[in-house]
Amino acid sequence: MTLAVRRIVLDPAISSAILRLSAEFPDVGRRSIGLVVRTCREELRGSPTDALPELVERLARQRLHAPAL
Repeated sequence: MTLAVRRIVLDPAISSAILRLSAEFPDVGRRSIGLVVRTCREELRGSPTDALPELVERLARQRLHAPAL
């Protein structure tokens, strides 16, 4: 798994997912959630633009639910 580099570019797929997932996972730091979401966004970069917000959030949620190895 590659980790995303923090970017200044505002992406609605990222910002909305971070906002919702922060409320859903209050015990996980917002910074960690942001890293997971940006990494998922980078991995999905070839996906259709209209589907990105949902795909990014679903993949990030799945990763946040998965136990750390």
